[in-house]
Parts: sequence; C-alpha cells; structure tokens
Amino acid sequence: MAKLDRYLLSDFLQSFLATLIILLVVSVGGVLVDVLGKVADGRIPAGLLLSQLGLQFIVYLPIILPLALLLGMALAIARLYRDSEMAVLTGVGVGPKRLLRPILMLVLPIVGLVALCSLWLGPWADRTAEQMVDDASRSMVVAGLEPGKFTTLSGGGVVYLASLSEDGTKMGQVFMQRQKDDRIDVVSANSGSMFFEGERQRFLRLEDGYRVEGPANGELDYRLMRYASNEVALPDRDEVRDKDDPEMMPTSQLFSDPRPEAKAQLHWRITPPLLAFAFALLALPLARSAPRQQRYGRIMMAFLAYMVGVNLSILGRQWLADGKVPMGLGMWWLTLPLLAFALWLYFRDGRLVRRRAGAKA
Repeated sequence: MAKLDRYLLSDFLQSFLATLIILLVVSVGGVLVDVLGKVADGRIPAGLLLSQLGLQFIVYLPIILPLALLLGMALAIARLYRDSEMAVLTGVGVGPKRLLRPILMLVLPIVGLVALCSLWLGPWADRTAEQMVDDASRSMVVAGLEPGKFTTLSGGGVVYLASLSEDGTKMGQVFMQRQKDDRIDVVSANSGSMFFEGERQRFLRLEDGYRVEGPANGELDYRLMRYASNEVALPDRDEVRDKDDPEMMPTSQLFSDPRPEAKAQLHWRITPPLLAFAFALLALPLARSAPRQQRYGRIMMAFLAYMVGVNLSILGRQWLADGKVPMGLGMWWLTLPLLAFALWLYFRDGRLVRRRAGAKA
C-alpha cells in the first residue's frame, strides 16, 4: 500500500471510529429510555435489560453506521482542506479519482457490515429479543422473584416466596402485600403457579391460603377470607408479534412472500447498504471548502441530506406496504438515482470548467 493511501486510510478510519462512538453514546440514551420504560411497566423483566439493550443496538446499526461513515469522512476531508493538505495533493496530481482507492478501502467493509446487519443480524436480533422476552414472561426467576427475599412489584406491593421451582413457574409458601387507594390487601398461600390467558395477560394462581383486606388508616374494618384458589393479575407482557410478521421473518423467506408488507420489508433491508455507499461517495464533494472557509456548514448539509434520504426510505416502505407504489418499482426510485448522482458528482468534483472558444476570443 502506498504511503499516501496508508495516511488517508488511517485518517478516515480514526475520524469514522470517533464519530461512531459519539453516535453510539448519543443513541444509547434513547434506546435505554425505551427499554427502561418497558421494564418499569413490567413488560420486560429487569434481568433482561442489558441483553435487550445490546440486541436493540444491532437492530439500529444499519441506520447509525452509514451516518457515522458519512460524517466521519466529511470531517476528515474537511480537515484536509482546512490544513491545505488537499491543495498540496492536487498540486502533485492527486485528484478525486486517485482518492477513490483509500476511500473504497474503508467504505466497502463498512457497507458490507451494514448489509450484514440489515439483511441478517438485525432480523436475528429482533427475533432473539422477542423470544427472550417470551421465555422470561413464563418464568418468575427472570422476572426478579427469588426465594427467601422480599421483592417489590412494578405495579406496587411486596411479594415473598419461600421456595421456587427450577423452571420458575411453581412457588411454595407465598406472601403478597398490596395497597390500592386506602385499602391494604395481604395474601398468603401454601403454593402457587403462573398461567396465561391469551398471549399477553398473566396471572398468579395461589392455592390453599388466606386473604386479609382492611383500611390503611388504622381503622378496624378488616375482612378475612380463606380460599382454595385465588388468581392475582400480573402486569401484561409486551405486545406479541406474530411469527409471520415480516419484521420477524428471515430475509430469505421474504423473497417468496407475496404480501405487500413482506416486499416492503425486503426493500427496507436492501436499502441501507446502498444508501451508505451513495452517501460515502458524496462525502468528498460535500466536504470541499476553501482553506479559510468554515467546514461545519457543508457537514451540516451532509447530515441533512442523509436525514432526508432516511425519511424518504421510511416513507417508501410505508407506500409499498399500502400499495401506493408499484412492487416492481420498489425503493429503486430512491437508491438508483441517488447512486447515479453520487457517482456523477464524485467524478465531476475538482474538474476545471473549460471556456468556450467563442467566449475566449
């Protein structure tokens, strides 16, 4: 590898990694708030917080990686213009075509990673996260209930278990205290188990126990009840998606699925690597600036251009699913013109405008 290629590749790579780290740190806030909200509502067990957070990051990588690549390369190229290094390179005959080699050495692996995440890793992470929540919702162990400890419920109240089966579905010697409005409800049972009604509603079935209900303000209006079986509602699990949901299906199955939603999902997964490649080529002409010109204005233009492209892809996916766009057209109306424009603008960048002969005379 030539020294120039090594230098430029190292500069591009460092700028890309720095931008990617910043975007990941910024993105973790939004993803974490979403996951914590589901944990607080009882739809996701607290023990799955980190695993769900990591899987959600894989799902969002096809959107984060192209933006990091665009901004990282734009910042690196703008620095070359600011420090007059591009002027020196141009003076020795290094133009946009010569810069294509170090650019592609970084862009092609990142585009391949985006394609891998979009076509395979993202759907796999989505299915895995759904399966983990489904398995955890049927086990009190993952939900945070441990034998021999008092556990606070997400909806309010305290529960204590003397013993718990290995699969987390059978309990022994259960004590539960809850308060609603001005009434205290204390329930005890010799044994208990968990069951479902439908796909979302969860209940505890307590057997052979007592229930005491009374006021919380110290009055003596108490009621005692002995029961053979008592059912207590737990927080509903998160909304369950069908197995034939296009978002949950592997990419290979989407090719043979004739539904408009499946075709829209297929084009949604194909679009990110093409957008990443197109915007990576646009980084050089968009970052061009004079030595003393502010570089952040053009970078903001690059960021806005990427946001417009992502929003158009989201709209295109919805249009395909609704049948507003022909299936044969897909989302090629967005990716192919953008790729053609990026290639034309890249190879046109840096050319000198020739005067006409009549104007010269």
